[in-house]
Amino acid sequence: MTDAVNSRIRGFPLKKTKDWLYLPLMISIDDIPADRPVLIAGPTASGKSALALDIARRHGGAIVNADAIQVYSNWRILTARPNSEEEAELAHRLYGHVPAQADYSVGHWLREVAQILESDPRPIIVGGTGLYFTALTEGLADIPATPSAIRAEADARMTQDGREALLAELDPASRARIDELNPMRVQRAWEVLRSTGRGIATWQDDTPPPLLPLCDATPILFDVSKDWLNARIARRFDQMLEQGALDEARNNLADWDPSRLSSKAIGAPELIAYIKGDLTLNEAREAATIATRQFAKRQRTWFRSKMKYWTKFDPANP
Repeated sequence: MTDAVNSRIRGFPLKKTKDWLYLPLMISIDDIPADRPVLIAGPTASGKSALALDIARRHGGAIVNADAIQVYSNWRILTARPNSEEEAELAHRLYGHVPAQADYSVGHWLREVAQILESDPRPIIVGGTGLYFTALTEGLADIPATPSAIRAEADARMTQDGREALLAELDPASRARIDELNPMRVQRAWEVLRSTGRGIATWQDDTPPPLLPLCDATPILFDVSKDWLNARIARRFDQMLEQGALDEARNNLADWDPSRLSSKAIGAPELIAYIKGDLTLNEAREAATIATRQFAKRQRTWFRSKMKYWTKFDPANP
């Protein structure tokens, strides 16, 4: 880290990273350098997008999405994508540009981000998909695409036998490396083993150099308490309903397919169930809130494990 950057963070306790650089343990918005890419990660509903907007208004830079569901065009309100006014005010990239029925992976995202890095030296990359940030800063294994027949087989197995059956068939190294409670990650690892004959852990061990090493960016991780975050989660779903989330769900009803990645938007299955008459609105609200809290817990677990060297940001004391 340069002396100029060090002068901006003077007074903050420092820690030594694995790259032998010094990063502050905590940071405020006034200490964020204006000449480096910014990475902003954190759990859902923690206020990441607001920080990205604030940084862009102060110093410029395109805001780049790093959320696996915000890429889809069919959910804006329910995924808390930037609104049209924010998109008109500042440059936003990789939001809502993928059709609902399309597949989209970390590989797709990384290739698109590579093009953005070539044209914009100071992107502000923000989101809650930890795997995207890990791939960006540590590299991504060049795993072949899953054939459609094997994807269909995996979908059928997941529906019939469930996550634990697929998990039991994985090699030990891959089981130890993935999030065993995340059905999407389990299915992905199973598909890789089934289609290539190699476990996903073996592929990951052959990872090429990263596009953006952590030492070349300002990595910010939202450090939030569970109680503070749960209170925001409880309020946010009601706000989404007020903003028109039910109408958004109705627009998705005719073409609804729960197996699609775009259908994994938290709250989408619950609102569809309400529209179909399977749940009351209160039941849908409660189920969606619980699902959001569970998702945020998984995110915090990932961040603690994979983002130990990121600088913490406390939204209560920006």
